[in-house]
Amino acid sequence: MKLIVGLGNPGSDYVDTRHNIGFCVLRALAKKHRSSFKKETGTDSQVAKVRIGQEAVVLALPQTFMNASGSAVAKLVRKHKIAPQELLVVCDHLDLEFGRMKLRPSGSSGGHRGLESIIEVLQNEGFGRLRIGVGRPPEGREAAKYVLRNFNKKERTRLGQVIKSAAACSESWVVEGISKTMNTFNKKGKTG
Repeated sequence: MKLIVGLGNPGSDYVDTRHNIGFCVLRALAKKHRSSFKKETGTDSQVAKVRIGQEAVVLALPQTFMNASGSAVAKLVRKHKIAPQELLVVCDHLDLEFGRMKLRPSGSSGGHRGLESIIEVLQNEGFGRLRIGVGRPPEGREAAKYVLRNFNKKERTRLGQVIKSAAACSESWVVEGISKTMNTFNKKGKTG
């Protein structure tokens, strides 16, 4: 079994914000595999269960806020008996241009508060993370406010393809493994 966690903030105020691109990708995956999210007892998350290839996969949307994602992920990992290498976290990333993806098998948080929370609570950096570029804020705009804003008109024209590519990358991680998936999806400018 594998666990894919999309990071974001719960609530209607945050639905289409840059910070919630992880939620968008997971919802697209659930829809593609004809599943829907339901609150799962004891995990502080909404969960959808799917099969990707031959693998059973738990898709999860933590209902804690971004900066407290670690507590929900720890509960999911315990409940579903997930090893670090069977966990993929999908999140936004400011230091990648809009739509660019970077998959890694482990590493630091890169300043992302959600990843920071997960690393701190799990006491482990050895889980996969798929970072999706949302670009840097314009000069003079605060990063914390920028990620809580909706995508602009130009970005929205490409957003569907970016989400589709990130969902395909997540599926490839399940079926092909991380090394092969990194070789395919980490190429500069790869969005689909």
